[in-house]
Amino acid sequence: MIKIDALPAFSDNYLWLLQDAASRCCAVVDPGDAAPVLAWLDAHPGWKLTDILVTHHHGDHIGGVAQLKATCGARVLGPALEKIPARDQALADGDSVQVLGLEFRVIEVPGHTLGHIAYYHADAERPLLFCGDTLFAAGCGRLFEGTAEQMHHSLSRLSALPAATLVFCTHEYTLGNLRFAKAVEPGNPATSARFDEVTRLREQGAISLPSTIALERATNPFLRVTETSVKQMADEWAGRDNPTPAKVFAALRAWKDQF
Repeated sequence: MIKIDALPAFSDNYLWLLQDAASRCCAVVDPGDAAPVLAWLDAHPGWKLTDILVTHHHGDHIGGVAQLKATCGARVLGPALEKIPARDQALADGDSVQVLGLEFRVIEVPGHTLGHIAYYHADAERPLLFCGDTLFAAGCGRLFEGTAEQMHHSLSRLSALPAATLVFCTHEYTLGNLRFAKAVEPGNPATSARFDEVTRLREQGAISLPSTIALERATNPFLRVTETSVKQMADEWAGRDNPTPAKVFAALRAWKDQF
């Protein structure tokens, strides 16, 4: 069983560290800062960083890649359509890679950036998704490069993964996202319950991740654009009819940007 821990970085980033105790090898996802990873390795002598998985090119996700590669010699995996420092293997949609004995399938999820990818490990009991800044707990990434249509399609692909899939996104945005989700669906009891639970977690200094695809389907408005109540709120906010799920998504994203 691979152990997965969050290494905090900056103000709200998480660097996900995957650990295989049998081999004493580890991998890290989106190391925007090398320091937390190097500190972990210093505190765990005998362990080796073998792989660095990158989802997209933003600085808070790649800032530590070159230093970790130079220090540890780890293999760098990243999206083929983006410039990733020290990348050893360029990955495109449908590619598969072996990391710590696990097979990960690459899913292209443009929207936040044009070349953004996610890493998905299919497992009957414990599917894993490392989705960078595409799908957040109760939210989604801003559209810095892609279109609303692209992001809606990307989120639809992720939403179709098995309900039990553990969702490892890379920012502690959950509480703020849930405040927006409550505004969109004030009558959704699952959203209210999740807001209360995450509030307790954050007051205790605990993180709100990982999530699950099932929980996102129930509480994330950006995955619920086909719900009548969500469309009605998006139409009301936009002052117009949004005739397609992608248009509903676009209205929600614009609303969230100003929320």
